[in-house]
Amino acid sequence: MKLWNRYSGLILPVLVVAALAVWPVITGKPANRESAFTILKAVALASSLNILLGYTGYVSFGHIVFYGFGGYVGIFLLTEKGWSLWTAILAGGAASGILAFLLGSAILRLRGAYFALATIGVNEAMRAFINNFELFGGPTGITLNFSVYRDFGGAAHALQTSFYIGAGLALLALLLSYIVRTSKFGLGLLAIRENEDAAEVMGVVAPRAKTWAYVLSAIIPGMVGVLFFFKNGNVEPHDAFPLHASIELLVMVMLGGQGTVLGPILGAFAYQGMRGYLVTSPIFKDIQLSVSGALLLMIVLFIPAGAIGWLRHRVPPLRRVLA
Repeated sequence: MKLWNRYSGLILPVLVVAALAVWPVITGKPANRESAFTILKAVALASSLNILLGYTGYVSFGHIVFYGFGGYVGIFLLTEKGWSLWTAILAGGAASGILAFLLGSAILRLRGAYFALATIGVNEAMRAFINNFELFGGPTGITLNFSVYRDFGGAAHALQTSFYIGAGLALLALLLSYIVRTSKFGLGLLAIRENEDAAEVMGVVAPRAKTWAYVLSAIIPGMVGVLFFFKNGNVEPHDAFPLHASIELLVMVMLGGQGTVLGPILGAFAYQGMRGYLVTSPIFKDIQLSVSGALLLMIVLFIPAGAIGWLRHRVPPLRRVLA
């Protein structure tokens, strides 16, 4: 009982992700595995963004830059330098963390709309840079040599391995989110979200706290980027830095409930389910991004606390479980 009281806010998210990881194994269907991988990827990215958006209140429209940059670094090391997949994934996460530290030291001096606009500029600047960076293949990107998959027993087995690693990264992302939220450092971030000036008066070193939150929110996306492009077999600037993906992540976090551990998971499930319907619908397939924008506007206007916040307000006994 003591264990449940202490970790009740973590147990449910872990069970949800674990169930999603086991589902394709039970069904034995490759299609289910690919669907689950897409959701797990969204969970990892949304949970990472939540560390910045949910805990500090800083809205980033360019968070996908860490996914793309980490992916490029990892795939380059994997292809050109012969690194293993595991070390390439770690290197991608480290590279994105370093990039976030350098960027955060500069742009986190901005607040509100100015910061949000700056993140858009960072994403577009990085895409333009990579598009002209010959070491990373320029506009054609980097294509994996299929010999890389031999260590995994072929491409088919590599897909299965990628799925299990993706599940592990999703679990790692929500564990990191939970640890930050329940730590003294996380309390400082929440104070910044409520009132940054008052937080500084109370002793929170806001610039340092925001920068480290930015770094922590960037590491997992960098690792996920390496895994995804390894699974796909190539990486190109257009696929690595899609601005609309950052907007979709914002929708996921705010739909589920920003500042909660379970919220981004619920938001990822709901949004990916809706997106799957839209892209296969003959009526809505060309306006899916318009629907995403309208959904984000509706969330901001009517349920700013997201689904988890709404449930916690309506059903008080759920507050301990829905953390």
